[in-house]
Amino acid sequence: MKTPLVSPKSPEGDPQLQELIKFYNETLGFCPNSIQTMHHRPRIAYAFIEMNKAVMENKGRVTSALKRMMAYISSNATGCRYCQAHAIRAAERYGAEDAQLANIWDYKTHEAFSDAERAALDFALASSTIPNGVDDAIAEELRKHWDDGEIVEMLGVIALFGYLNRWNDSMGTQIEDGAVESGEQYLSEKGWTGGKHLYK
Repeated sequence: MKTPLVSPKSPEGDPQLQELIKFYNETLGFCPNSIQTMHHRPRIAYAFIEMNKAVMENKGRVTSALKRMMAYISSNATGCRYCQAHAIRAAERYGAEDAQLANIWDYKTHEAFSDAERAALDFALASSTIPNGVDDAIAEELRKHWDDGEIVEMLGVIALFGYLNRWNDSMGTQIEDGAVESGEQYLSEKGWTGGKHLYK
């Protein structure tokens, strides 16, 4: 794409959007262009944010870091480079270990990941493929480590990023400098680039 399908809305003269930007500056370090694009129809932006808060709320053992690593694995399966970079940046900001960030591609075998985390990440991968890959083996391994409420939390993350993957790849959302930085730091060795989300 030569330009994003729809450009982010300018916050100038829009106090509501300025508040959103302030919120994301605290949580991510910048406001995603995707949110500023959604804000062309503010109810969509605010509905998304409420869903995001509900899904990402930490209820216990499914940590904030694990949720972001699941978001990364899910986004990698669908091919959304914008969301891959955002998710790995958020995983870093929410406490994922350096060894996990550096070896996320090798979660199935790397010692930095527990069996419970592997089950969750396998679930994220299987849930994000087309056709859907969740089968009895995935389900049984997941149930060994996680209860029903925790599985619901996890699938909430995967479904939320399904929405974001489609939004950002279809919009060709321009990736922000902070997300590019994280993508290059943690993912470039395995071939990550900004792809269609970078514009000259």
